[in-house]
Amino acid sequence: MVLPCVGLKTCIIEGHDIGGTCVNRGCVPSKALLAASGRIREMQNEMHLKAMGIQVGSVSFDRQGVADHASQLASNIQGNLKNSLVAIGVDIHVGMAKFVDNHTIAYGLPGRVDVGGQVTAKDVIIATGSVPFVPPGIKIDGKTVFTSDHALKLEWIPEWVAIIGSGYIGLEFSDVYTALGSEVTFIEAVDKIMPGFDNEIARLAQRTLITPRNIDFRTGVLATNVKQGVPGVKPVEIELTDFNTKEVVDVMEVDACLVATGRVPFTQGLSLDKIGAETDRRGFVPVTDKMEVLGKDGKPVPHVYCIGDANGKYMLAHAASAQGISAIENIKGRPHVLNHNSVPAACFTHPEVSFVGLTEEQAREKAEEEKFEVGVVKTSFKANSKALAELEGDGMAKAIFRKDTGEILGVWIIGLHAADLIHEASNAVATNQTIQDLKFNVHAHPTLSEVLDELFKHAEVDPPKQAGAKKSPPAKSAAAAPA
Repeated sequence: MVLPCVGLKTCIIEGHDIGGTCVNRGCVPSKALLAASGRIREMQNEMHLKAMGIQVGSVSFDRQGVADHASQLASNIQGNLKNSLVAIGVDIHVGMAKFVDNHTIAYGLPGRVDVGGQVTAKDVIIATGSVPFVPPGIKIDGKTVFTSDHALKLEWIPEWVAIIGSGYIGLEFSDVYTALGSEVTFIEAVDKIMPGFDNEIARLAQRTLITPRNIDFRTGVLATNVKQGVPGVKPVEIELTDFNTKEVVDVMEVDACLVATGRVPFTQGLSLDKIGAETDRRGFVPVTDKMEVLGKDGKPVPHVYCIGDANGKYMLAHAASAQGISAIENIKGRPHVLNHNSVPAACFTHPEVSFVGLTEEQAREKAEEEKFEVGVVKTSFKANSKALAELEGDGMAKAIFRKDTGEILGVWIIGLHAADLIHEASNAVATNQTIQDLKFNVHAHPTLSEVLDELFKHAEVDPPKQAGAKKSPPAKSAAAAPA
């Protein structure tokens, strides 16, 4: 919606639903399922409620009602978005688009002669998004073997669900399914679950999101063959192969299998060759830091940009939005480069996990290469009055920074409303604030934001070195006094 607001006449060519994956098959409906299932989990936790003097009877839910909540939310937001686009003068055309040249796009729908045409524009932005990745050997039927696209419909609640992949998508659906009564088994190719997480945060997440629930996991194995089942009649068979030896080690039988192995760019059929460009071997459209599409010659293709999942820089909806704004700034002749290290991410489990920047492990690798010292500071939700008032003291925050400059390298949070808390840190990274700068921020009391207040105040940065100053002799270690 930014383009019309800066005086640019805008046209959108959409091959499916306005709003794309986020609104229709991703962020929005999944948060509706998580909201409903989270309430169910909370109301079924008698000990938690009893500790606050609350007593409830038996808690039940209507599966279809939960599913309708998700679909209605997606439908409402899609409708509001479309109306807003029309209201600000955006032309919307339906069809699959492909390039004729740098300024001309042809579009249409297979088998439809009444839909299609050509449009011309000074500048073109590719924003075709992504689709779920399904590994070889797995056939999707949408009922017993399915991706997140199908799972969001919540057509049934299997007693036992295998989830292939323990990233954000898998974790969020494990949260939903276990709250609604399912047992879950994670199947993860690497030797630990949640492989993209900071190691310390992953261990705490395992203690809070995995161990207390009806969840187990198999690591270091691949699901090399998955045979579809019939709900309530025939189980799904999953062949597990050792990741290292490539030998079949087991065959699991479950009621259903969710394939949550990530996403791949939806970039086929764009006719990039007509503008002298091509995708890389993974299907992503190469771009410059200014979101300009790179041609086969390694030079920017004039007036053509690519944002979001299609370029592979950071496959998150809000990253795509930020890239779009950056592209528009460059189209308007105001050079802009998005700092992707400042883009936050969140996993909307109960409790939530969020982060910005690097893991501690990544930061230490960087420090070894660039010869600087890493500082790490941590704080617990158990010291936060607001978290304790809600009996939600399980959680922590950690900040990773350069000891010499105070540069923030990464911040991780697991705990109540972690997804809302991360933005103070991510915006600090975006505006090049150091961890010393954040020490002087004021936070309302009592609020969860004080978790970050305590975190930043505990960070210690080395004093600046003065030119020509003599090095002090090393201090003698003091003997510890007897207790």
